[in-house]
Amino acid sequence: MSGQSLLVPGELSPHRSVPGNIRRPEYVGKPAPTPYSGPEVQTSETIELMRTAGRIAARAMEEAAKHIAPGVTTDELDRVAHEYMCDHGAYPSTLGYRGFPKSLCSSVNEVICHGIPDSTVLKDGDIVNLDVTAYIGGVHGDNNATYLVGDVDDESRLLVERTKESLNRAIKAVKPGRQINIIGRVIESYAKRFGYGVVRDFTGHGINTSFHSGLIVPHYDSPHATTVIQPGMTFTIEPMLTLGTHEYDMWEDGWTVVTKDRKRTAQFEHTLVVTDTGAEILTLP
Repeated sequence: MSGQSLLVPGELSPHRSVPGNIRRPEYVGKPAPTPYSGPEVQTSETIELMRTAGRIAARAMEEAAKHIAPGVTTDELDRVAHEYMCDHGAYPSTLGYRGFPKSLCSSVNEVICHGIPDSTVLKDGDIVNLDVTAYIGGVHGDNNATYLVGDVDDESRLLVERTKESLNRAIKAVKPGRQINIIGRVIESYAKRFGYGVVRDFTGHGINTSFHSGLIVPHYDSPHATTVIQPGMTFTIEPMLTLGTHEYDMWEDGWTVVTKDRKRTAQFEHTLVVTDTGAEILTLP
């Protein structure tokens, strides 16, 4: 990994079009979404619609991931996911969200989150996170995963594996009646075993008809995250673990977040609905 060069911004391709018959989220063409004022507990009808959105998002991510290889650009991965969502009647939720220009986030190596797909060419030994959200039926489904590019060093491979495991452990900790900070407590305690940083300023979130409902799901043990988990709540868990500091810098594009020490970072995410006994993952392919 020591031989890897730091990432620099690439060139953006032209704006991708979405067929006119596909319903747009209300925020498209606006500087910001309308604040969500509805409940965090969703109806069975909304949850069923979210299963559909989540499935399409998961399959779009899976389809894009099939193309991950040395020599492929992150823009090409964006194209694949964009076309998959459009072909299945879904709008790529990130496209036009607060001005974001692409249909997924592609975060390579030291990029924590919100990397913009561009002419960046993936190299042997890289790791890349794809974050895909689909909007269909008036609701969103949001997921991400970190993938290995070619022959990846053990330190990076273990970071990826353990970040995925931290998400799995956090999902198992979701139970009605518990405070939402149980999620961050489980993630942080697991990450500390390996000396990993846990990103604090970017969190999981409530999701439903709104991309981000206002509910915050920290990935560290926050004493302020006292919301009580209830059946029917829908939210994401998306831990970001780092090989070094949790502190970050942001590029001039206003989106791309990189570790301050430029060490590598990984992330995994699912959209969940709380059941009477635990949590159901809505973003399964």
